[in-house]
Amino acid sequence: MRTTWDPRHLPDLSGRAYLVTGSNAGLGFFASEQLVGAGARVYMTGRHPNRLAAARAAVRRRVPDAAPGATETLVLDTSNLGSVRSAAASIRGKGGLDGVLLNAGIVHAPKERQMTVDGHELVLATNALGHFALAGELLRPLADRSGRMVWVGSMSTSLTPYDPVDPQLVEGYSAWRAYVQSKIATTALGFEADRRLRAAGVPVDSVVAHPGYSTSGRTPGIAGVNAPTRAKRFRDNLQAAIAQSKEHGAWSLVRALVDPDVEGGEFWGPRTVARGEPRRQRAARITLDAEVAARLWRAAEEATGVRWPFETVVRR
Repeated sequence: MRTTWDPRHLPDLSGRAYLVTGSNAGLGFFASEQLVGAGARVYMTGRHPNRLAAARAAVRRRVPDAAPGATETLVLDTSNLGSVRSAAASIRGKGGLDGVLLNAGIVHAPKERQMTVDGHELVLATNALGHFALAGELLRPLADRSGRMVWVGSMSTSLTPYDPVDPQLVEGYSAWRAYVQSKIATTALGFEADRRLRAAGVPVDSVVAHPGYSTSGRTPGIAGVNAPTRAKRFRDNLQAAIAQSKEHGAWSLVRALVDPDVEGGEFWGPRTVARGEPRRQRAARITLDAEVAARLWRAAEEATGVRWPFETVVRR
């Protein structure tokens, strides 16, 4: 493992192109900013055009030396499979991709079970199924540049290792269970993706990373992106010993995406698990279970209707 990695001074990424889901706020915004600051071109995606425009403007203010075309916004709602397909088709028309950060998600799940327009449980659809579909749809442009996909996990998967035998939570729904199960699914799918990519000989790495305990109250205020209340600042600052900003939480995600020493199938997170500079870590046992992962892969294929084009990508 490289010991000189400095998340504040990334290697030159000029000429590289990345897509980040959920770019309008939080981890996705700071990951986009860090990539642009290193010279990359970033497709910033999110559900709301106005929020995306505000986030793009914030990146341009905060990285004044970036090239005029360093960022491009694209509406993408990972809870809506039609939106995923449309966005993926647009990206495929723009050429190769060096990486995709599958970041968008619901952290504070609704108290009551909600369904998407496609008939799936909202949290699973947003955090896992939409990203499974998007990664499959973008496999060709990633393979064209021997790129990398990074799935965003959570340290919660070690705290409550639910076995998602009912991933849609038809029974026994709770907000916490919906969130944790969605992250177990996301992480397991990320590892399973790497196993299948390797087996098929597709030149794309699949990596999982998590941001530790990153809160908005510990994060710099940015107009249109992050504006926590005074009460939120106060509460989050009481947890300063274990919490960090979302700016720092993005460090692990970005390293997993761009560090050439990172390998497919690895798990990355903050040094102390909750906070700190990024380090290679051990994922929760359930997320490494190949049988659980295969079951989730079949469920994701059935739910999304997406079959990853392993063979056609290799033949190109």
